[in-house]
Amino acid sequence: MKRIGILIEFNYEDLEVWYPLYRLREEGWETFTIGPEAGKVYQSKKGYPCKADRSIDDVIAEDLDALIIPGGFAPDYWRRDKRFCSLTSQVFQQGKPVASICHGPWLLVSAKVLTGKTLTCFHSIKDDVINAGATYQDAAVVVDGNLITSRTPNDLPDFCKAIIAQLKD
Repeated sequence: MKRIGILIEFNYEDLEVWYPLYRLREEGWETFTIGPEAGKVYQSKKGYPCKADRSIDDVIAEDLDALIIPGGFAPDYWRRDKRFCSLTSQVFQQGKPVASICHGPWLLVSAKVLTGKTLTCFHSIKDDVINAGATYQDAAVVVDGNLITSRTPNDLPDFCKAIIAQLKD
């Protein structure tokens, strides 16, 4: 059974957590949230609660078949935390799918995995990903190797299709 972790933190973007969480569970895969503290409830930008199933301290890259990094303001917390940067980098280096949407690529910048990659993101952080050595492309979804990226919640259908396609390969 595939195991997919979705990062969670205060001020996450609602749809960018819940849509992939349920969509990947529909595939029959174990899909769980990873936060700074297991069991803690994190409020979204709009106040919707989500409990972290696991703590970042209890998850290693080998436990995952894929990692999803949602947007909102949460990525600004993760990018300042070595634990989240390390997990992201390790999953990426192991060639497993790392899927990031909206402001999620901020974590990819800080995890230092973007050099030479092509991706998309929310337009306001385009300069950040370019300055990290990536090529920006304005598209609903961009797949570059094991890196899957999208711009906004409107892109979630294409985002999830790309994740599923990689996990079924």
